[in-house]
Amino acid sequence: MRKIIVLEHLSLDGVFQSPGGENEDASGGFRHGGWIAPYADEIQGTALRKQMNASFDLLLGRKTFEIWEPYWSQHPEIWPAVNTATKYVASTSRSSSHWQPSVFLNGDIAAQVSAIKRQPGADLHVWGSGNLLQSLLRHDLVDVFWLMIYPITLGSGKRLFETGTLPATFKLTESIVTGKGVVIVEYTRAGTLAPDS
Repeated sequence: MRKIIVLEHLSLDGVFQSPGGENEDASGGFRHGGWIAPYADEIQGTALRKQMNASFDLLLGRKTFEIWEPYWSQHPEIWPAVNTATKYVASTSRSSSHWQPSVFLNGDIAAQVSAIKRQPGADLHVWGSGNLLQSLLRHDLVDVFWLMIYPITLGSGKRLFETGTLPATFKLTESIVTGKGVVIVEYTRAGTLAPDS
């Protein structure tokens, strides 16, 4: 069975909105885009490249796909695997793209993702994709969190764990601290929360 691995840049107060660029996602009046830039270093770069060079397919929301589509399709030399990976995109408004291979999902996304997980193939990496991610959490479909937690609070913005997240337990399977204080952790699903916990 394929795993769903959520990879996110995360502030101490749980925000993962618009980490990479000023205009990446200004929805809701978010004004802190590009907040990860001061924290880049070689330790983090090595950890990121390891994930980028793994075997994976992508599971993305439409907005994240549309941020990535014009850039990564034109820069295959930077991240070759992102272009060859199958991109499963949850969207009610799109059904095709020049950036291939892409498969658009519409309707009961949770059921479709469950079916994709049962197929043979690479693990499914989720980056950004806030609305899709909340649906995955509500339907208990996430197997692994790979999080880069930054020493910053943002006070507003889209948060990783919104209302509707199901109780679950996870096991720490990797941890790294960068020279600039970013904590990189991998949590793998360990089970359900005991009723009396």
